[in-house]
Amino acid sequence: MKCPRCGSEMELDQHRRAPMYMCYVCGYIEDHNAVSVSHKETNFQHLMKLKNINEAAAFISNGLGLPPSDVKSWMDRFFN
Repeated sequence: MKCPRCGSEMELDQHRRAPMYMCYVCGYIEDHNAVSVSHKETNFQHLMKLKNINEAAAFISNGLGLPPSDVKSWMDRFFN
């Protein structure tokens, strides 16, 4: 199942009382939204709300089609 927000593949989370699909890239939960994001929010607005550099690297790498480790090393080099 594809995420309606970012387009990445969603995974079935069975750690809850009722299993539901979750996107580990942007935080979208099937018919719910863990990060309370409107569907009209741009990628830049979403990027500014991410809590840490790993979430940002995962989000950017998904959009660019690169491994998250490459994006993380680039971000470390320029932002630290």
